[in-house]
Amino acid sequence: QLIRSPFPGQERHLVLLDNGRTGIRNSPLRESLYCIRCGSCLNACPVFREIGGHAYDSPYSGPIGSVISAGLFGSDFIPLAQASSLCGACKEACPVDINLPKLLSRVRAGESSSPNGRGARGEGEHGLSTISKLFMQIFSRVARSPRLFALSQRLAGLGMHLVSPFSNYVPLPAFTGWGYSKDLPRFATRPFRDRFAKLEEYTGSQVNRYPGKQVIDEGSRKEPVVHDQDARVALFTEELARVNGNVLHTSPKELTNKVIDFLKTRDIDKIHLEPNVLDESALKRAGITVSHEPDPALLVGVTKAICGLADTGSIVIVDGAGNPLQASLLPRVHIAVLCRSDILPSLPDALALPVVREAGSAVVITGPSRTADIEMSLTIGMHGPGELHVFLVDD
Repeated sequence: QLIRSPFPGQERHLVLLDNGRTGIRNSPLRESLYCIRCGSCLNACPVFREIGGHAYDSPYSGPIGSVISAGLFGSDFIPLAQASSLCGACKEACPVDINLPKLLSRVRAGESSSPNGRGARGEGEHGLSTISKLFMQIFSRVARSPRLFALSQRLAGLGMHLVSPFSNYVPLPAFTGWGYSKDLPRFATRPFRDRFAKLEEYTGSQVNRYPGKQVIDEGSRKEPVVHDQDARVALFTEELARVNGNVLHTSPKELTNKVIDFLKTRDIDKIHLEPNVLDESALKRAGITVSHEPDPALLVGVTKAICGLADTGSIVIVDGAGNPLQASLLPRVHIAVLCRSDILPSLPDALALPVVREAGSAVVITGPSRTADIEMSLTIGMHGPGELHVFLVDD
């Protein structure tokens, strides 16, 4: 018992300090208290990846920091939420599924635990000034018309090149509040749709089609290409090792036995297996149960990799029978079977493969995911397998 009644003639006072958390708990931002301070939203956010986590005067950084800072310290931090693009990447990365886009929208509307949270900057009932509402209405009209949106992209790119012809960034006016310290990257004069159309034209004209393979004309490339297959294998192995991946060499005849030996060293007797990858009868004789249905309780998933990327040490998995995507992402340990000849120089080569272009979905996996939180500790395996083992088959 730590606290007892006071002695006769005395009083005991107990003071609890919550640093404003009770105020947040009783506000529309209460969901932000679920945060475990892992830093995933900071690493996933396309805005804070560029400006850094401590680009403003607050001990809380990233998208969650934009919410908590406004809740704890008041309206001075409401403008931080305006920096968000509301793309939802922070919500997808959050391990406790905090709906950060919703909370950021509430902060923008002035809803916080601070008594000065709403309208503290002289804004209207919904937290937006008259000029902000006008710009949002214009954007809403433009965004609903593909032609107007494409035209506005071109005009914006042209205008920014006229304003800043010799720099990739455009200084913002000081009255925006960000103009004192932030610059805006120039809009591209050629929108993504045009560049993507050129990519389609490139892959259609520069690819020589062979049964089961595609070889891109290397003469039109600007980046260096590793032509020798042995060099590709060596580079792939080196790059995968950099992200804590592991390559095990084997032959087609020894593949299943090598996987069985690996599973026995881990005392694993049940796996998720993509069909037609290993000898299932041999696995059963070894006492290993095979499942073809997604099961988060399973520790190991075994799939066939469509190809490997030498320059990044990545593997490409496409969806299909046996749920290979779920088998590669749900279990903690992912075993990928990859043929040596399927190691390609880089991602454009993989995108040219018919099996990738015709697939409903594909995933590029590059070793265990990493993120460092604001406590400077390292979390491995946040957004995918905790271990990646590639069984490289000689063919």
